[in-house]
Amino acid sequence: MNNIITNRYEFVFLFDCENGNPNGDPDAGNTPRVDPEDMHGMVSDVAIKRRIRNYVQMARGNKSPYAVFVEHATNLNTKIVLAHEETGGVPGVGDNKTKANKKKVEDASAWMCKNFYDVRTFGAVMATGPNAGQVRGPIQIAFARSVDPILPLDLSITRMAVAEDVKSARTSKDYEQWESEQPEDKLRTMGRKQLIPYGLYMAKGFISAHLAEKTGFTEDDLALFWEALLNMYEHDRSSSKGVMSVRRPIYVFKHVGTDSDERQRAQQARLGCAPAHKLFELIKPERKESVKVARSFDDYEIVVDEEHVPDGVELIRVE
Repeated sequence: MNNIITNRYEFVFLFDCENGNPNGDPDAGNTPRVDPEDMHGMVSDVAIKRRIRNYVQMARGNKSPYAVFVEHATNLNTKIVLAHEETGGVPGVGDNKTKANKKKVEDASAWMCKNFYDVRTFGAVMATGPNAGQVRGPIQIAFARSVDPILPLDLSITRMAVAEDVKSARTSKDYEQWESEQPEDKLRTMGRKQLIPYGLYMAKGFISAHLAEKTGFTEDDLALFWEALLNMYEHDRSSSKGVMSVRRPIYVFKHVGTDSDERQRAQQARLGCAPAHKLFELIKPERKESVKVARSFDDYEIVVDEEHVPDGVELIRVE
């Protein structure tokens, strides 16, 4: 399937974190992000998109048309220059003395959408070097928020070694000599670890058929997105993350329309048949009455109000 998607979607997914840091805040000593007014945990859209990119890069080998533009530890301008090289040359370089005109920018932008999965999915600002324009992606994800308040912990740990920069040492023998001269307790140090005991998070997202047409986002791309979303934490294990899992299914609201006229129904499917917030309200994770403090996914019940799904909208469970 290589057809560009023609339906609007909203989706809800749940993920949890056990004894880990789901998304540290660098402005707060990397402690888990929290809403200070009610102590509900937060995970940024950027963190979620990073895991999706990582999965797509791993699963598709980082090759066109599934290459990743916002790649870890790279210069984005490298790929923007490549887009211009592949579409007639870099403006201002060699025989190309003038700045990029509108047509040149559009050609470079289209090349980026064609070759980079995350550009045609999430969009990108590509005016940081040779101008390849700005692309609004069809998929957007809001900050995730925990169902209940979380308890951030700042724990002390003992590191059984040091990483001392010994100024007088030049060789491994010098370092060994320095080690032999130190008291044992000087070769240990203290560290810290930030985590939460448990948190169940709910995230909401949007998919625009209108923007998909502009970037060339297809049904195949959508299938890969669901695959990446379900599996994004399965290959992102680290000591800081604890145990993180996307809890299946993903709840997807697909707008299909109601009109008897095929053309009108197709228009309804693109524009939507209900406001997003009304659809999100139909999915309600609730802590069980018998549970005072949640410590696992089993402590919650996911209430799905299928009876009130509006006409023209289908509720799909992606697992």
